[in-house]
Parts: sequence; C-alpha cells; structure tokens
Amino acid sequence: MSSADVLMTSRSFAEYRAMFALDDHDLGGVILDCGGGASGFVAEAAAAGARALAADPLYARGAAVLAERLPLDLEQAAAMITANADRFVWEWYGSARRHREMRLNAGSAFVADLRRRPGSYLAAGLPYLPLADRSVDLVLCSHLLFTWTGRFGQEWHRAAIAEMSRVCRGEVRIFPLVRMGDAEPVAFLDALRADLRAEGLVCEVREVPYEFQRGANRMLTVGRRP
Repeated sequence: MSSADVLMTSRSFAEYRAMFALDDHDLGGVILDCGGGASGFVAEAAAAGARALAADPLYARGAAVLAERLPLDLEQAAAMITANADRFVWEWYGSARRHREMRLNAGSAFVADLRRRPGSYLAAGLPYLPLADRSVDLVLCSHLLFTWTGRFGQEWHRAAIAEMSRVCRGEVRIFPLVRMGDAEPVAFLDALRADLRAEGLVCEVREVPYEFQRGANRMLTVGRRP
C-alpha cells in the first residue's frame, strides 16, 4: 500500500492557513506540501505571491488522468462525510455548500496549475523525497500521517517525519493527529515523539483554529534543536 492509493481530495489555501496556523511570516519562505494530492494550496499560494511546491506519487499519472479522477474522488469523499455527518462540525465552513464549493474550486485550481506549471509538482512520496537537505523552509503534511494509521504504521511514520525534517531548514507541520473515521487518538503518537526526540528533533503538539473532523484541531510541529 502506498500513499498514491489514498483517496484524492482537494483543500484550499484558506483551509491550509487555518489547519497549519500559517501567518504571513510562514509564507515568506519556500513551502513544501507533502502528500499534496489535489490540493489547491500550491496554485493559490503562487497567486498570493508565496513560493510553494507539492510532492505526491499521484503526479506521475499526469494531469489528464488526475483531472478525470478528481470529480469521482471528491464525490466519494462527500458521500463519506454525508454518511458520517455526526463526526463533523461545520463552524469553520459555515455550511456544507461552502465546504463543497471550496473543495471544487481548489480542485480546479490544482488541475489548471498542474497543467501550467508541472515543475511545481514532484511525483514522489514519503518516505523518500527527491530534494536536497534543508532545501525548503517549511513542510506541511495534511491528512496523510496519523489519518491513515490503519495502512501506515509507527516505523513508516518515523521514517516519513525524518525525511521531511531532512529537507526542511525550518519546521515540519502535520495535521491532524487523529485517525480517519473514528477520530480516535493515534496509539503510538507518544512513542513516536520519543523516537524523534532521540534523533535530535523537537516535537510539539499545538492547537489550530480549524476543526472539521470532530476532535481534529491539533497539529504536530517538528523542528531541529537550536
């Protein structure tokens, strides 16, 4: 099982700003969206004057294939949300209609940007990234680590975070910290943080101004010791 088999969804620049508590200073450097999927973050970040790129094994399939697949995956994700409505809260979005519009618009921005600027999208997946050591300022990872613990275990998470930290000269931010579906805490999170500390990394759990999946309002930040 690889991250390319995870359901492809699309999140907007505004969602990323909330999920990762991004401020203007964070947007001043080079940002890597790791496991970017069909997110509109890179496209919308470029439009806002920020420098960003994304990495995902999905990109090897090409813009035409992803453009055809995206509507089906978005419909599947919407059906899953509808079937499990009690597991979600809508305060941040305001309504299901706004949520759907944001996802559709972000997906359209992604497809257009992938076609226009394919060099901003790296066909690569964790735990191996084709980037030099400390080549980006900030790494963001949304809804891959911890979300899919039924597919990826503790050792994969350790290797993935170590790799993101290798290419980052600043901070790695991972959201959310609960499992897909039941939103239960990740059983090995504390042990994983201990492993990362032993490798010289500093880990902190921070609350963010975003919650959609009930109970998913925290991110893990990982950085190097001063």
